[in-house]
Amino acid sequence: MNGIPSLADQLDARLRTAAAGTLPPEAAEQDLQIQRSDHADYQANGAFALASRLKRPPRQIAAAIADACEPDGLVASVEVSGPGYLNLRVADDAIMAQVERRSRDEALGVPATAPLRTVVDYSQPNIAKEMHVGHLRSTIIGDALVRVLTFLGSPVVRQNHLGDWGTQFGMLIQYLDEGPSASWRHEAQESSAGAVSRLTALYQQARAAFDADPEFAERARRRVVQLQSGDPGTLATWHEMVDESKRYFNEVYDRLDVLLTDEDAVGESFYNPGLQDVANELERRGIAVQSQGALCVFFDDVKGPDGEPVPLIVRKADGGFGYAATDLAAIRYRVDVLRAQRILYVVDARQALHFRMVFETARRAGWLPEGVEAAHVPFGSVLGADGKPLKTREGDAFRLIELLDEAVAYARATVLEKDPEVAGADVDAVARQVGIGAVKYASLVTSRTRDSVFDLDRMISLTGNTGVYLQYAHARVRSILRRAAEAGPAGSPVGGTLEPAERQLALHLDEFARAVVEVSGTLEPHRLCTYLFTLAQLFTEFYESCPVLKAATDQERARRVALCQLTADTLRRGLNLLGIAAPDRL
Repeated sequence: MNGIPSLADQLDARLRTAAAGTLPPEAAEQDLQIQRSDHADYQANGAFALASRLKRPPRQIAAAIADACEPDGLVASVEVSGPGYLNLRVADDAIMAQVERRSRDEALGVPATAPLRTVVDYSQPNIAKEMHVGHLRSTIIGDALVRVLTFLGSPVVRQNHLGDWGTQFGMLIQYLDEGPSASWRHEAQESSAGAVSRLTALYQQARAAFDADPEFAERARRRVVQLQSGDPGTLATWHEMVDESKRYFNEVYDRLDVLLTDEDAVGESFYNPGLQDVANELERRGIAVQSQGALCVFFDDVKGPDGEPVPLIVRKADGGFGYAATDLAAIRYRVDVLRAQRILYVVDARQALHFRMVFETARRAGWLPEGVEAAHVPFGSVLGADGKPLKTREGDAFRLIELLDEAVAYARATVLEKDPEVAGADVDAVARQVGIGAVKYASLVTSRTRDSVFDLDRMISLTGNTGVYLQYAHARVRSILRRAAEAGPAGSPVGGTLEPAERQLALHLDEFARAVVEVSGTLEPHRLCTYLFTLAQLFTEFYESCPVLKAATDQERARRVALCQLTADTLRRGLNLLGIAAPDRL
């Protein structure tokens, strides 16, 4: 995937050559900062940086570059503007030749970036508990980042860090042993969601018993010891819960159409054998110290509201290990065994301090070498249409499956309203693609650090920046292409004068690679959403002012069909990178 240089990159090279021929040698090394402009196709403002280096007025430098840049097959004109800007217009044939090149390339011209081996930790549900709205953004954002990084050539290792170890499992297993434990198990003709739903309810009952009955609490603690020491009966029940939970998670992931599989699931229990070694090494090297019976790591710049240091607790006073020890063991494993060059943790923003302390501790211990990047990828909460945290009437977090079912049902009604003739399996398939796509897009279109609003009326609207709007835009372009194919071939798209709407659409299509690469650098999928929404808007303007099937000449028709084809392919590829289906018909 070598990529196709964008028109901006080609213009930069052309201007550097011109600058090298008329200015001192260092001018050819200067980034001329070429970007899209409202005043021309592109604008370069690198003359300002050169001015300070060459001790000459920026407008004089810009004029020298413009004079040396003669119009050719790429550049139609170069003009000096304002105090030192260069306004550039690209030749019509160069624009359409670029459209052709991108259309012929499987990756649409997007280049492979530096292939860092990247571990992405996302979703992170808990065993024996239903997935709720709090898991939505981690799962969807993580999946989009995995897709983008993979597309750009990075070897990606998916990691689903399951909560499958700790006191809660001893508590739940003991409660099951003392009650009608068979009632929670998977029944015939039932999805795994039913079994996990019963386990969730039983856990709540076990928690209540643990808090209210000291004798039960003591029995539950002994059961934790049995679990940790490998008691066969206790482990058998635990394995059953893990297996049933994984089946349920897979049902949710299949419905969401994300890439996670059983092979990506690594529970906290996996790291349990190494936790004591983590603690021992940190203590031996003086990185962690005893404090009030606990083993802690302290930081000069981390203090609580009272001014006292806030430590990272590696081992609790009762000898138990918490999330910090597990996360440190996971870093060691991911660097040493998975050979990670970069580790991304897609976890909500409230965990920022935790990861800051974990990463710093791992750096001090050498488990996170300087050449390996570890980054917390934070995101905001999911709010209801009223702007408040999305919860049930009882105050609990919404079950994720309920939200997805509601979105699909809502989408089905919308699809039937738009086209009453759609029926049977077709409407069910389309409703699923539209409903799930709407949920995913709503989580991605907002900057991930901001809260996302779950508002079905807005999410499944055919207008505005929604997933449905983009899906319908894609289906509309495919419909035009089907009708164009029936009319037969129309010749070469290169040649003739571009209309303004054709020009704007083609130049935006050439920015696709930049948008995708920007997501990989910023880890912000909403940037791709913004690009695709603008593309759909520009296509609408193009279609309204530039007839495709009734074009005046064969060459004009060929040019417009080529723009339609690249628009459809770019929308499909962009939606796929977001994990959203792009139906050909809606």
